Amino acid sequence: MATWSESEESSEEEKEKEVANMCFMAIDDLDESSKKDKWFLDSGCSRHMTEDESKFAFLTKRKGGYVTFGDNAKGRIIGQGNIDNGTFSLIESVLLVDGLKHNLLSISQLCDKGFKVIFEASHCIIKDIQNDKTIFMGHRCDNVYAINISKYDDHDRCFSSMHDQSWLWHRRLGHANMDLISQLNKDELVRGLPKINFQKYKVCEVCQIGKQIKNSFKNKNFISTTRPLELLHMDLFGPSRTPSLGGKSYAYVIVDDFSRYTWVLFLSQKNEAFYEFSKFCNKVQNEKGFTITYIRSDHGREF
Repeated sequence: MATWSESEESSEEEKEKEVANMCFMAIDDLDESSKKDKWFLDSGCSRHMTEDESKFAFLTKRKGGYVTFGDNAKGRIIGQGNIDNGTFSLIESVLLVDGLKHNLLSISQLCDKGFKVIFEASHCIIKDIQNDKTIFMGHRCDNVYAINISKYDDHDRCFSSMHDQSWLWHRRLGHANMDLISQLNKDELVRGLPKINFQKYKVCEVCQIGKQIKNSFKNKNFISTTRPLELLHMDLFGPSRTPSLGGKSYAYVIVDDFSRYTWVLFLSQKNEAFYEFSKFCNKVQNEKGFTITYIRSDHGREF
C-alpha cells in the first residue's frame, strides 16, 4: 500500500514523493477468511486503513482525498474513524478506503503514537516506549507480518492508546478543547507537550457537567401557539458513550410547542440531522394536516 493525499491534484515534486513511499504487497493468495481479521504492518503505508466499514466503532464520513496503490491506481477516502474488536476501541484515526484489499497498519503512525515495533525472523513485537512493555506480538505469514485484533485482550490496550497522554493533558490544561491543544502542540507553545494526535474520541464527564447552567427563564403558564406544528423546538444530543441497540450514537429531539408532543430520532452521525428532519417534516405534516411554521434551535451547525 501507499500514500494518501487530500486533493486530486499534486505537483510533480509531490508525485515523486508518493512514488518513493509506495510499498508493493503481493499477498493476494490469502483466502478471504484469513484476511478479514488480520492487519498487515506496512512501513510504506502513511495511515492505518481498511475497506471494511463494519469494523468501525465510530466513523465520520468525509469527502476528498485518495490513496495511491502500488500499481498507481487510486482509491477514494470515504471516511475516518476508530476500529474496535467488538468489545473496546483498539485503533484510532483509521481511513476507510474504497477498493482496498487488505487491512493495513501504518508503522509510522504507530511510532507517532509512542510505540516501538521490533521485527524478528518469525514475528514482530510492538512495545510501549515509556515502560518498554510488550503490548502485542504479530506473526510472519507469507513473508509479511500480521496481527489479529479479534484475539486482542482487554488488559493490554494498544493502538488507540486509552492510556495515552491526550486526555491527561486535556485535564492538565484545565479541560482545554482538543483542537486548541493540537494547535499548541503544532506551534510548540507548551514545553513537554508530547508529539501525539490530540483527538476527541470520548466524552469528558467533567466538561459535560461544567457546561450545565441554571435555567434563567421563568416558567410559562400559558401556551403562545394556537395549533400543532406552529412552532417546533429541537436539539441534538451526542455522541453517547454507549450506542443504542441499533448502533446509533446521537438522539435528535423534537418537541411541539402547542401539544408538547415529543419525537426522538436516532442518528448514527451528526451530519444526518438535516436529512432526517426533511423526512420528518414530510411525514408529520401529512399525518397531522398542518404546516410547520417556525422552528427553534440553539443555532447548531447541524441545523
